Amino acid sequence: MRSVALLVAMCLPHAAIAACPQELAVYEEAEAKAGLEFTPADPGAATSHSFKLKFPENSVILDGLGMMTDDPPRNHGMLTKDCPVGDVTGEELDACTVWQGTIYAVDAEGRAGPLPPQGQPAARQIVLTDLAAYIRQSTVWGVGGLSKLPYDVFSMSGCQE
Repeated sequence: MRSVALLVAMCLPHAAIAACPQELAVYEEAEAKAGLEFTPADPGAATSHSFKLKFPENSVILDGLGMMTDDPPRNHGMLTKDCPVGDVTGEELDACTVWQGTIYAVDAEGRAGPLPPQGQPAARQIVLTDLAAYIRQSTVWGVGGLSKLPYDVFSMSGCQE
């Protein structure tokens, strides 16, 4: 009986993760130990996804958003640091942008595709293309910032409740 209870207890986190909607999913990256946390996107905004990328080293937190492009249909993402609020110019946005590129979701069978929409089960992995290259060229890299570059792949580790 004890072994059955232990088996059930071991499976519960996996079941909870499997039922997690994309807007509450949490991911981890192995190299820099970075965490990617999705949050519900504002329903009135042009963005389809909202997230934060957190680095435990030096407590660096980047704000992220995802938007679906039309041709070809892909999730385009952006990570920023300390952007001004309200109406911003293109120059101001460029100055605070750390990364921008394609976001891919990888399902349980290893197939890459677009991010699941809010309310749908979360992807098993998230790929932020060329993330390390962008970070190395940004203001968050180096003195007073990050010294470990993240890999582009984040694996699901939990679900916010």
